[in-house]
Amino acid sequence: MLAHTFGASTYGVDAHIIDVEVHFRGGTPFYSLVGLPDRAVTEGKYRIDAAIRASRLEEPRGVIIINLAPADLPKEGSAFDLPIAIGNLLGTRQIRNDFADKTVLIGELALDGSLRPVKGVLPIAVEAHKRGFEYLVLPEANAGEAAVVSGLKVLGCKNLREVIDWFNGQNNLTPHTTDVAALFSHDNTDHAADFSDVKGQENVKRAMEVAAAGGHNMIMVGPPGSGKTMLARRLPTILPPLTLNEALETTKIHSVTGLMRSGSSIVTTRPFRAPHHTISDVALVGGGSIPMPGEISLAHNGVLFLDELPEFQRKALEVMRQPLEDGFVTISRARMTVSYPSKIMLIASMNPSPSGDWYDPANQDGTSHGQMQRYLSKISGPLLDRIDLHVEVNKVTFEELSQKSQGEGSLPIRERVVACRQIQQQRFMGMEVHCNAQMSSRQVRKICRLDDAGSAILKRAMTTLGLSARAYDRILKVSRTIADLERSEHIRGHHIAEAVQYRSLDREGWLG
Repeated sequence: MLAHTFGASTYGVDAHIIDVEVHFRGGTPFYSLVGLPDRAVTEGKYRIDAAIRASRLEEPRGVIIINLAPADLPKEGSAFDLPIAIGNLLGTRQIRNDFADKTVLIGELALDGSLRPVKGVLPIAVEAHKRGFEYLVLPEANAGEAAVVSGLKVLGCKNLREVIDWFNGQNNLTPHTTDVAALFSHDNTDHAADFSDVKGQENVKRAMEVAAAGGHNMIMVGPPGSGKTMLARRLPTILPPLTLNEALETTKIHSVTGLMRSGSSIVTTRPFRAPHHTISDVALVGGGSIPMPGEISLAHNGVLFLDELPEFQRKALEVMRQPLEDGFVTISRARMTVSYPSKIMLIASMNPSPSGDWYDPANQDGTSHGQMQRYLSKISGPLLDRIDLHVEVNKVTFEELSQKSQGEGSLPIRERVVACRQIQQQRFMGMEVHCNAQMSSRQVRKICRLDDAGSAILKRAMTTLGLSARAYDRILKVSRTIADLERSEHIRGHHIAEAVQYRSLDREGWLG
């Protein structure tokens, strides 16, 4: 006797539909599960047996062989409990077979037969709809996430008994619906933190506005207590809202890692990830025997904040170079190769020296030029090459801290950023580029044309300030963003002048 159901498994941010074949024959009880299952899949036998008994049905006996096809793809996780259990019941003819060929089943079974939520639901729902399945049966807690995919009937169930009764036509489960438009109809930005909380630092706020408007990477250099972390944590409040496509991309990544909250449907705010400097390179960019996304992918379409950048392992920082340039991470293993998107804004901060102070020629006991040089050398040139804005952050004065008036809040800054991004969307329509920071060198030459005055300023800056050659394209990209903020069609001399100020770490003699 052969029974056939469908499950699913995720690989990267995509999913594969898995054929679950259950073969029965008489004889001495024997159970075999094949098709490269991991330990969580094989241990499901015990959960399935207990759940079937708890559902008041007969436990299958005899020789049972279960094949998960295609057999050459590794299968991991507990989501195969439900399709295997239904396959066992179909094979012993305890339930009807009316829906098996048009239904994908996923879910972990508890010993009492209840269904527990699983990871990777959104990619599975997308693939099930793409493959033409009519139903997706899954735990009730995952139904809201799967229902984001229109055209698929998502049935959320509390336990195995509900699934059995549905197969037997003894209950009519109502498909779950999610109003995606309603989720995006209001402002989802968390305003618990606001730029008006920051005293002083007007130059850094301006740099952050430019970074947000063009999607530029940024590093802040300043002593402890100057507000670098406080400013970075308020950056998401001025970023434009997620589009639907960006939200779906982000939700897929969070879904496969199990970061979606129970009952939630879709990620509606831009991610902000701030890993500790002790993080490993695998945790930062992704990896593992069965590759999983790292922090750089979890921050996709959002912000990755690296506080105290020189304290991170050099190896971890160096593996970020390719993802920052290409916008995706490719992880290769013996059995599979997966890719995760990583289009992020990198915001980093650092002290100017191990002691936290600037070099002061008048202070013989203070930080030396050599100490600053050695500390900065922990960050490689190729990594700095991928950071568009270098901003010096100085200590806030007493007068600034004690003033009662508040600075400009996040809302008006965000409105300017959104207007600037709309200009870029029109400029790059039909291209794979979405903001100025993503322009290639060829696009920079075509789009960022300078007049005579701008060219003269840039030439003088390159010569007199000792700017490196790698700073040239970065200055052009940033100046294009500054011009867009002013709604200027052409890049003017003062746009170039401001962009030059954001290349501190490229200047010869910057360390004193």
